[in-house]
Amino acid sequence: MKIAFFSAQKYEVSFFNTAFAHDNVQVSYFEQSLNEQTAILAKDHDVVCAFVNDDLSQAVLQILKDLGIQLITLRCAGFNQVDLQAAKAFNIPVTRVPAYSPEAVAEHCIALMLSLSRKTHKAYNRVKEDNFDLNGLLGFNLFQKTVGVIGVGKIGQALIRILQGFGCRILAYDPIAQETDVEYASLDQLFTLSDIVTLHCPLTPETRYMIGASAFQQMKQGVMLINTSRGALLDTKACIQALKEKKLGYLGLDVYEQEADLFFKDLSDEIIQDDDFQRLLTFPNVLITGHQGFFTKEAMEEIAMTTRENVIQWQQKAVLENQID
Repeated sequence: MKIAFFSAQKYEVSFFNTAFAHDNVQVSYFEQSLNEQTAILAKDHDVVCAFVNDDLSQAVLQILKDLGIQLITLRCAGFNQVDLQAAKAFNIPVTRVPAYSPEAVAEHCIALMLSLSRKTHKAYNRVKEDNFDLNGLLGFNLFQKTVGVIGVGKIGQALIRILQGFGCRILAYDPIAQETDVEYASLDQLFTLSDIVTLHCPLTPETRYMIGASAFQQMKQGVMLINTSRGALLDTKACIQALKEKKLGYLGLDVYEQEADLFFKDLSDEIIQDDDFQRLLTFPNVLITGHQGFFTKEAMEEIAMTTRENVIQWQQKAVLENQID
C-alpha cells in the first residue's frame, strides 16, 4: 500500500516512519500542499494523507478519484477543508484524528493568556537589551477572572480543568456538549460577562465569523480574546477595528483565516502581501503563533498512531472508527 502525504513537514517524518515501521506500507512525503495543481503527485498511490490547510474541494477530489485514490485520512481533527458530499459521491471514505492531545492545545491557550496578561514576550525582549524597567509591563491576575469558553469538547474541557486550578470563574457555551459541572450561559451572556473569551469550536457555516462587530459591541472594554481553533471563527477586519478602539485589550491567536498562505512556511525573506495580517502584527497587545498549539511530542505520537490505525483498518476492510460521516 502506498500513501501520499501532502503538506509534509520535516518534523513529522520520524513520527510517521516509526508508526508505520512494521507495516507493509510505502509512504511518500510531499512538501507541497494539496490542491488542483499538486494532486497529480498522488498518482500510483492508494491513500492520501492531508493536513489542515490542504484543499479537498470537489475539484481536487475528482482528480484524486480519477487517480484511483481509495481513502483520504486527515492527520488533524478539523475537516472543514473537505467537501464531504463530494467525497461520499465519489465513494472515498474520509477519516481523521478526532482527539490527539487536548491538553496540548489547552496548555498553549494558557500560555497565550499568561504571556499577554503578564507581558512576558515584551519582558523577554527588554531583558535581552539590558532593560529591566517595569513601566509598561503591568499585568493582571487570572485568579477570580471570568473566562468564557466557547466549545466544551475535549479541548474545552481540558482548558476548563486548568482554569479552575487558577481560581477562574468559568462560563461555558456549547449547543451540543453539556458537562454537568460547568456553568453554562447564552452566547450573549458570555460576551457580556467575560474578562477573557476563548474559542474551542469547529468551523461550520454557523460558526464562521461568530466573533465580529456585533460580538465585540457586547464585550467588556479591554477584553482578552484567544483563538486556538480555526481562523475564520474571527472576523479579522472587525478584530482590527476593535483593537483600534481599545475594546479588545489583548488578542492571542494560534490560527488565522488566511493562514494557508503563511503558516508552516519560512517566509522570513519574503514580503508578506496580507495587509490584515501585517496590521495585526503592529499592535503591541497582539500575540500570534503559527498554528503550533497541537505541537507537542505526545500529540505528534498520538496523531501518527491514530493515522496508522485509520489506514490499517481500511486496509483490513474493518470498520473505520474515525470515519467522518
